[in-house]
Amino acid sequence: MKLPFPLSQVIILISGVLALACSSKELSNKKEVAFWLTTGDQTSLFAKQPSLSFGDSKPDAAVLLTVDTTQRYQGIDGFGYALTGGSAWAINQKLNAAQRDSLLRELFLTDGNNIGISYLRVSIGGSDLDDHVFTYDDLPKGKTDPELKHFNLSSDTVNLIPVLKEILAINPDIKIMGSPWTPPVWMKTNGLPKDGRLKTAYYDAYANYFVKYLQAMAKEGITIDAVTIQNEPENPKNTPSLLMNAQEQALFIKKHLGPAFQRAAIKTKIIVFDHNCDHPEYPISILNDTEAKPYIDGSAFHMYVGEIDALSKVHDAHPDKNIYFTEQWTSGNGEFAGDLNWHIKTLIIGATRNWSRTVLEWNLASDENFDPHTSDGGCDMCQGALTIGESNNVTRKVSYYIIAHASKFVRPGSVRIQSNMIDGLPNVAFLTPEGKKVVIVLNEGKEAKSLAIQHKDKAASVSLAGGAVGTFVW
Repeated sequence: MKLPFPLSQVIILISGVLALACSSKELSNKKEVAFWLTTGDQTSLFAKQPSLSFGDSKPDAAVLLTVDTTQRYQGIDGFGYALTGGSAWAINQKLNAAQRDSLLRELFLTDGNNIGISYLRVSIGGSDLDDHVFTYDDLPKGKTDPELKHFNLSSDTVNLIPVLKEILAINPDIKIMGSPWTPPVWMKTNGLPKDGRLKTAYYDAYANYFVKYLQAMAKEGITIDAVTIQNEPENPKNTPSLLMNAQEQALFIKKHLGPAFQRAAIKTKIIVFDHNCDHPEYPISILNDTEAKPYIDGSAFHMYVGEIDALSKVHDAHPDKNIYFTEQWTSGNGEFAGDLNWHIKTLIIGATRNWSRTVLEWNLASDENFDPHTSDGGCDMCQGALTIGESNNVTRKVSYYIIAHASKFVRPGSVRIQSNMIDGLPNVAFLTPEGKKVVIVLNEGKEAKSLAIQHKDKAASVSLAGGAVGTFVW
C-alpha cells in the first residue's frame, strides 16, 4: 500500500497531534487561583485581581503557606452582621424599593461583586441601636402580665420584619440569631430598661416570652436558628441592659427555658454568655452544670476585653459544644487601615482558628451621624458596614470589606482546614461544600511580602502589599 505522504511527514504529523493533546491535557489540569484584594490605603477595595496559577515547582518565595485538606476542624455557619432596628430603619426608610432591592442583592447574593452575607443577628426587642427602648410586652408602670396576654411584635413590624422578609426572598437559607437586651421592665428588680436583674418570680414568664417570640416570628415566615440568653450579661451600662450572672443563667436554662422549649417543640439553639473574652469561666461554669448542658448548643463571644484564645479554652473544656463570635464594632473615629488589620487578624482569622462557627460585625447600617441609638447608654459612634446618608447615598465602610473577604467564598457548610501560621502573615483556610479551597491572608506589616500558597505538589506565588488582605480561591 502506497502512502499519500512520505512516512517522515506522517510521523511529524502524528507527533504534533500527540504534543497538542498533551498540552491540552496540561492546560485542563492547570488550576487558576482567584485573588481578591483589599489594601489599607484603600487603593484596592475587595477588588478581583489577575488570577494566579499553580505550578509544579516550588516558587522562589520568602515564605511557604501550606494547605492541608486532610486536617479538618469546625464547620462554618456563616459571616455577617447585626441587623439592628436602626440598621433596618436606615435600609427601609432611607431607600426606595428599587434601591433597597439592589442593595440587598449586593449584600446577600454571591454572584458577580455581591458579597453573600450568610448570617444575621437581630435583637429580641429593642437594642441600644434603636431610636427608643421597647420590648414585646410593655405596660404602664405598676402593671404586670405573667401570662403575656399583651405580647406583640408591633414595634418590629415597621422596619425589621419587612427588611428580613426581603432578605429571605433573596436568600431563604440565611441563618438568624436573636439576642435580648432586656426583658419587659415589669420582670426586673429595678423596674427600668437599664441595669437590674430578672426577678426569679418571672423566670417562667420570661421563658415563655422567648417561646412566644419564636412562634410569632415563625408566623411571619422568619425562622430564628439560635438565641442567646442575654446580650452582654455583665454590662449594666447599655440602654437597654440586664445583669445576669452565670449561676442565674444556668438556673434559667435548666429549670425554665430548656423545658419550655421542649414543651413547645422549639428546635431553636440555646447559646450562653454572648459577652467578652475576658471571662471564659462564665460559659464553662454553665456547661459544667449537668442539668443545664443538655439544653445548650454552645457559647457566644464579643472581643472588647480579653484575648481571642478564650474561645479555645471554652472549646477545650467542652469540645462537644459549639463556639460563636457574635459582635465587634468599628468606631466612627476609627482608621480604615488599622481596623482592617485588627479585625481580619483577630476575628476573621483569629476567631475561626479558635473554633468559632461565625464572625458577626456590629452593625450593618447607620446614617451619617451614627443614628439611631438610644439616649443615656446607646452607642453614639457605632459605625455601620454601610452609611446611608443624604440623598440615599450608600457608602461602604471598613467592616463591609472585613466580612466580604470571608462571606462571599466561605459558605455555610464549609469547614476550616489546616494551614501553617506564618509570622507577619496570619492566615486561615477553609474547604467549601463544593470542594473549593479558600485561604485568607493578612500582611500585618508595612512592607510588601512574597509568599507561596502550596496545596499537595502545586504552588502559586503572590506578593501581598503591606497592610493588605487577600482571599485566594481555587
